[in-house]
Amino acid sequence: MRQIAMKAAIVAATAATPLLAENRIDGQLPGAPELSAYGALPIGVRQFEMVNKDQVNILAIDPAADKPDPLPRYDRPLTVEVWYPAAEGASGDTSVRAYLRDGTTEVTLQGRAMRDAAPAEVAEPYPLVLISHGYPGNRFLMSHLAENIASKGYVVASIDHTDSTYRTQAAFGSTLVNRSLDQLFVLEQMAQMSGDESSGMAGLYDAQNTGLIGYSMGGYGAIITAGGGVTEASVGYGWGAPHGTLGIHQTGSETHDRLPDPRIKTAVAFGPWGMNTGFWDAEGLSGIQIPMLFIAGSQDDISLYENGVRAIWQGATGVDRALLTYENGGHNSGAPMPAPAESYYFNEDKGFNISAHYTDAVWDTTRMNNIAQHFVTVWLDRELKGEDEKGVFLDLIESSNDGVWSMNEDGTAKEDHTYWEGFPEGTAKGLRYEVLQAGE
Repeated sequence: MRQIAMKAAIVAATAATPLLAENRIDGQLPGAPELSAYGALPIGVRQFEMVNKDQVNILAIDPAADKPDPLPRYDRPLTVEVWYPAAEGASGDTSVRAYLRDGTTEVTLQGRAMRDAAPAEVAEPYPLVLISHGYPGNRFLMSHLAENIASKGYVVASIDHTDSTYRTQAAFGSTLVNRSLDQLFVLEQMAQMSGDESSGMAGLYDAQNTGLIGYSMGGYGAIITAGGGVTEASVGYGWGAPHGTLGIHQTGSETHDRLPDPRIKTAVAFGPWGMNTGFWDAEGLSGIQIPMLFIAGSQDDISLYENGVRAIWQGATGVDRALLTYENGGHNSGAPMPAPAESYYFNEDKGFNISAHYTDAVWDTTRMNNIAQHFVTVWLDRELKGEDEKGVFLDLIESSNDGVWSMNEDGTAKEDHTYWEGFPEGTAKGLRYEVLQAGE
């Protein structure tokens, strides 16, 4: 028996190696929840270069010197990757080139989206979804989620945030000030492209019906964009944005009171940052005005959990909102793609194994991704497509571990069946889903 087990392990390892080397982002485990599966639509992907002109140049401001008057300004470049439903019979390269967390190693990722494939011809435009990465990150960090939901009838625009990518990482103050501004600017650019025949995307999506997904600092930006204002104390942090430049996002400021943009109907925030360092309080969070899904690990050591993501969820009292928790998961719960094979090495300059940027100490990344794909699909389908029947997948007992599988022989549920909807028997483990209504 020992020899059989050893041979089986060798065969399994040999079979797994090519898959790992391919750096696939589209993995679907046998026990994945129902709505994590890719949709029926073929997927295309294109890159766009955008420039947000005449922005405050945070990097050109010396925090130790007197405040410059006027503030220095520049034209801010943003690279955006767009995934979209493609035309039937379309073809194209399904690999993408992306940099690792070390900022120097470029790798090939394999998915299902076809580079520059012709967009689908549609009778009704698809909803638009924006994706905003962490600090640092890049537009491919959540590519597993981007192409997955695109296959189900969404156009997804993922942003490379200047000064916040692996290759452009710079002073944190730029991320604090620009994150929400970038999200709103890309929304406006996408809105213009949807009506421009020369863009190649005209009529494909409806920017008036947009969702926003943010991870970590992208989640921080999503909270601001959704109407959450930062605290007066955070505007004055010496280590933050220089000379009060964060004041444009402060609760009660004229600029922040213009939010949220009515085109953004809902937001999903993975591990949103800021509560742990005093950027949010009850007044600021009560300004959130769109339904939100929060996703977190109960052992998040970056944004924190009880005094971090969970506290943000509790504080957003103005809207209906939900919290999905990966029990014992860390800051990487659900958001990052599987670690590329080339990331498994210790980088002396960074002081850590680069794969740690993508992995979790407890959870398998593909399993986390599948669960996130399932819940994000349900949430967006309900909020952006009006598919209220999908609510059955969110009508759950709080702890997945407490679910009871009780089915009749014909496949119908018995009265005492409380297992999480959409999860195969034995797979709904280690999760918690909680809901609060506006006013709670």
